[in-house]
Amino acid sequence: MQILLYQPQIPQNTGNIVRSCSATNTSLLLVPPLGFHLSDRYLKRAGLDYWDGVSVKMIEDFVDFLEKHTHPFYLFSSRGTTLYTEVNYNIDTTLIFGSETTGLPDFVWDKWSNNIVTIPMVSNNRCLNLSNSVNIGLYEAWRQQGFKGSTTQKKEQKKG
Repeated sequence: MQILLYQPQIPQNTGNIVRSCSATNTSLLLVPPLGFHLSDRYLKRAGLDYWDGVSVKMIEDFVDFLEKHTHPFYLFSSRGTTLYTEVNYNIDTTLIFGSETTGLPDFVWDKWSNNIVTIPMVSNNRCLNLSNSVNIGLYEAWRQQGFKGSTTQKKEQKKG
């Protein structure tokens, strides 16, 4: 699976997401401009020594990426209507999250509205923290894959 962050602004969020990607063997894609430098000390501190184990790539043209993407992808938005638990994720799915300050660009609603999912919240809340949202979506997608590659999966296989 892959996580794509569209123009992330807060280095600590991205660092925390790197740790989650490492724990789940998930790639990370970043769409610039970023609100920080990849050498930012807060980014490195939040990601600790997990950076070396995560494939991190920059995506310069977000629209081109979506138009040419041959695998399923889902865009997470607090304004979506389909629950993130109502879709089927596979091993090639890309989970896409918007910027902490501006969310996803408006054009995704016109072209990819069927791919937009949401994490439920009580009313009068704007959104969850980006790294928390990524973890919720990522772990649901990984759960649907039977937590493939996890230590729990290995223990269950040995029992059987």
